[in-house]
Amino acid sequence: MYCAVYSRIENQVNRMKYLSIKEICDAAEKEGIKISELCLRDQAEQMQKSEEEIYAIMEKNFDVMVDAVKKGNDPDLRSTSGLTGGEGNKMLQYAEKTGGGLSGIFLTKAIGRAMCVSNCNAAMGRIVATPTAGSCGILPGCLVSMYEDKGLPKRDIVMSIFTAGAFGMVIAQTASIAGAEGGCQAECGSASGMAAAALVELMGGSPAASGDALGMAIINQMGLVCDPVAGLVEIPCVKRNVSGVMIAFSSADMALAGIDLKIPVDECIAAMKSVGDTMSVNLKETSQGGLAATPTGIALRKKVFGE
Repeated sequence: MYCAVYSRIENQVNRMKYLSIKEICDAAEKEGIKISELCLRDQAEQMQKSEEEIYAIMEKNFDVMVDAVKKGNDPDLRSTSGLTGGEGNKMLQYAEKTGGGLSGIFLTKAIGRAMCVSNCNAAMGRIVATPTAGSCGILPGCLVSMYEDKGLPKRDIVMSIFTAGAFGMVIAQTASIAGAEGGCQAECGSASGMAAAALVELMGGSPAASGDALGMAIINQMGLVCDPVAGLVEIPCVKRNVSGVMIAFSSADMALAGIDLKIPVDECIAAMKSVGDTMSVNLKETSQGGLAATPTGIALRKKVFGE
């Protein structure tokens, strides 16, 4: 069962009055408030509900993320196809055994959590599609780690999802968040940018810095194709969630360090759309190109579907 942030607050975010990241950042900067506070207030007004009612909906989404990590951490959990399962558990075990491997304990556990959520999704578990099922591990991998390992207050974590959601809706309205339209850059690229923006806010960065973090994540995944083996959200999707987490953290750090994006974030989003529009249909979720069209990819498809 899928439980997407966008389906849960669709009535809210569809009424957003902001059509660009710059508009959102400028509005928050002008009022001296966080993007999440701006978004929560606006959505409460649009929905004619209290801010606490809207917050409670988002808190439930975060609880689903935490639960998805736990379910996906089952070493015996396998996808319905049998192609994936246990990757997240292996990474978390590796993190503990090696003290964090090459990337350090925090990041190694973060990517382990991301894979756990992707494993949960592949096994038809309940997840939050942020913004899609194929990229569902990226935001939880980042935020659950900030909550459980960095000890940030739950309310701050939940509020940061409003920032991620607001930015995600701008991408959805002005470009695409669908692999079938824009390739994986539209899914994992958008998810990574949304997570980066949320991380910047959590670390006390400015609204403008959140916008830069989003842009940095997008430019580092621009052109990424969507080539699911056997047409399933498993190979290479589970592992691409890992790179999305790493790019989210590095993009957030670059923005917090004051490194300029150079190309305005809204132009980065427009460029991503342009790239997606010119991308071959074989590389947009049709499983006709990329890894899906390799000899092994074809063999796995036949194994799953008995062709």
